[in-house]
Amino acid sequence: MTGSLKESLESFYAAKVWEDMTLGKALLAWSENYGDNIALTEADRQVTYQELEREAGRIGAGLQRRGFGKGDKIVLQIPNSIEFVVSAFALFKLGVIPVMALPAQRKTEIKGIMEKSGAKGYVIKDNYLGFDYKSLAREICRESQTPPAVIVIGQSDEFIAYEDLREGPELSDEPEIGSGEVGLFLLSGGTTGIPKLIPRRHADYLYVAQKTAERCRLNQESVYLAALPVAHNFPLGCPGLLGTLTVGGRVVICTVASPDEIIPLIEEEGVTITGLVPALAHMCIEFLELDDGYDISSLKVIQVGGAVLDSYLAARIEKAFACTLQQIFGIAEGLICCTDLADGEEIRYHTQGKPISAYDEILIVDEKGREVPEGEYGELTVRGPYTIYGYYNLEEVNQSCLSDQGYFKTGDKARWQDGNLQVAGRLKEMINRAGEKITPSELEELLLRHEDIGDVQVVGIEDQELGERLCVFILAQNKGLTLNGLRNYLVGQQVASYKLPDQLVYLEAWPLTNVGKIDRKQLRVLGTQR
Repeated sequence: MTGSLKESLESFYAAKVWEDMTLGKALLAWSENYGDNIALTEADRQVTYQELEREAGRIGAGLQRRGFGKGDKIVLQIPNSIEFVVSAFALFKLGVIPVMALPAQRKTEIKGIMEKSGAKGYVIKDNYLGFDYKSLAREICRESQTPPAVIVIGQSDEFIAYEDLREGPELSDEPEIGSGEVGLFLLSGGTTGIPKLIPRRHADYLYVAQKTAERCRLNQESVYLAALPVAHNFPLGCPGLLGTLTVGGRVVICTVASPDEIIPLIEEEGVTITGLVPALAHMCIEFLELDDGYDISSLKVIQVGGAVLDSYLAARIEKAFACTLQQIFGIAEGLICCTDLADGEEIRYHTQGKPISAYDEILIVDEKGREVPEGEYGELTVRGPYTIYGYYNLEEVNQSCLSDQGYFKTGDKARWQDGNLQVAGRLKEMINRAGEKITPSELEELLLRHEDIGDVQVVGIEDQELGERLCVFILAQNKGLTLNGLRNYLVGQQVASYKLPDQLVYLEAWPLTNVGKIDRKQLRVLGTQR
């Protein structure tokens, strides 16, 4: 870290932007403030704030007895559960850095994450959705020069049983941990290669949870449904699990991210807020259209983020759930923007709102790094109190992802629209067809207005003549729509001729990534095969 960047971080402390608090100490404070309030609900299990504090201390002590200490890393690959939350806070208290792996990741990703982080431990569930994580752990250990200590929730076999960690006294000798030290590693998004490790400090991550909780108007009466995998930044801390705990609310844990789990839980638990990605929100709408017998009137706010949300689907979401839509844009590396609950439809349906912090500095720049005028698209770059200044152990990447002024290059195409941020998607998703640049989200929004189109994705497919051809993937209401019919429809919408599709592919369901986003890489593969 350069001297100027270090000074920047220190200035946030001096300005009291951050609270000088670790995530472990925060749980202690919450247990004192909210005591017997229910913190977590999972099926028929409930945990109070005091119980969560005690259990985290007990698991932390068990890990300490097995040789784990401050600065060590442990990969957590645990599905949504009370054990995930307890394990994370146990590590926060101990100064051990959790690496937040996703349940859907497999050997290639986990082995790479282990090697990059130098993790000494690996915590897993024995089995989840039919997958045997112990077999995965055996492969990891067999191929590792320094096998990690494997801890299993459930049937442990030859590994350390999670339940055994609970035996013995609670953690009595917590190490001194600075709030500016790394508290956790999030994983970079994307669908290629080994995820990059994103170091998040205790203070900055807690700050994000608090500021997003404020924007969502959370309080002790709030009930947050954790529907997406909580190892992901969005449901973990935007405001998610952590933001709800900061105000003494209750977190309802959904173990499987599917509409037939989500909708009943909203009714049964009186959920007031949840966060979904657009693809999952769309599936929930279809579920509600098939069965309108659920009472989900407790829901006040539905956050949607993680991918571009077109205004047509935004309006459908708000109508189907009969609550306020909050668009949210964020990167695990830092910046979070979201609409305000009081914003009008024009802002909520068409933009991602404003940054959560007055200290966020955003520059939208052209290919040469020059700021573009308001209203023009460019690359979104940012620096601020909770945006990272580099990935863990990736010096070469860090040199290219930061500008000379310390702005992080997000790789997102965005513009300012009347003081609100409007994100059009990833720059690498822009289609270059015969030298003309096409924004997929623009066409997707027009196509969704067609009565025969249930859902749509527009993707560029490598093409020998055009460079990239424009392929439209459709989940159709009926399959009578032809490519010519699609082109004629767009001509009627006064779309430029170079934006007319070259290929039409029907699908029964979308291929999804580990966190439920539509997998555009897999769509490109499918488009190439047709």
